[in-house]
Amino acid sequence: MIYRPCPDARPDGRESFSWKDHRDLLQTAHQQLGGPIVLIWNHLNTHLTAGMRRYLTDRDWLTVVQLPPYATDFNPVESIWSVPRRTTSANRSFADPDELITAVRRGLRRLQYRHDVLDGCLVGTGPPKPATMTTTRIQGQ
Repeated sequence: MIYRPCPDARPDGRESFSWKDHRDLLQTAHQQLGGPIVLIWNHLNTHLTAGMRRYLTDRDWLTVVQLPPYATDFNPVESIWSVPRRTTSANRSFADPDELITAVRRGLRRLQYRHDVLDGCLVGTGPPKPATMTTTRIQGQ
């Protein structure tokens, strides 16, 4: 599990990941893992941009699984994020964003080594019917 918080204010006022942030995270994950990646992608607008599509097309080490719209039950990230919300960040108030980031990082770091919990998050998603999900091998043209 590889994660990257995005605490800094952007010059353009954006408070979330842009497609370039997703691209950089994927590149870092590929370098750290040293092998192919299967990416489970939802319909977030930054996942569907032309720039992101071009990036995905040029990577032969990347297989993209596109979830159907509003498919939170199929998305293991929803289950994974519920664990820190119930543990390291539950019933706490944070003095500043750095304290929140530290708590989230601590929770995710602990979770990285709990394969039984991660497996449970994956099992909970269950495989959808083939007609509801598209798997695409993105390759250069």
